[in-house]
Amino acid sequence: MVSEWFQRVGSSVPRGFSRYFILELLKKKSHTGKEIIDYAVEQSNGIWKPSPGLIYPLLGRLLDEELIEETKDGRYKLTKKGSDTAEDVDKINDIVKKQLEVLFRLGNVGRFVALDLLEKISTIGSILSSNLSNMTDDETQKYRKFLQDELKNMDERSSKKKGKEIKIE
Repeated sequence: MVSEWFQRVGSSVPRGFSRYFILELLKKKSHTGKEIIDYAVEQSNGIWKPSPGLIYPLLGRLLDEELIEETKDGRYKLTKKGSDTAEDVDKINDIVKKQLEVLFRLGNVGRFVALDLLEKISTIGSILSSNLSNMTDDETQKYRKFLQDELKNMDERSSKKKGKEIKIE
């Protein structure tokens, strides 16, 4: 998972990746903070060594946002809200991945546009992610509805387009 990503992008870790990494890791089973750090180092072949000063404050924020909870033995696990959030992130990632695959097939222009789009999406995701704890439930629901409506519009537009079909294998 992580090692493939590092092979593509190198050692620079984009803002918000650590948060995503922790949610993904905790989907499988509970971990201590040290286990999270050790797994990151192992998966990146030593390229990414997140410090305790990064991981533990991030775990604290995830606890405050009620995305994770700490067990009696000092391990962290996803809450229902955390599982739902991780599932939503996976759905969006799948949609973006499919869109990017099409763009990559279009050649260099598509690759340039895709990378630019990915950077913008990452920035928006980071901003939303960092502001999520400050948002009210109403604001969160408005953002969710907006994103769902936009995804629905994209699906409708793509199904209405006619012409040569690009097959993704």
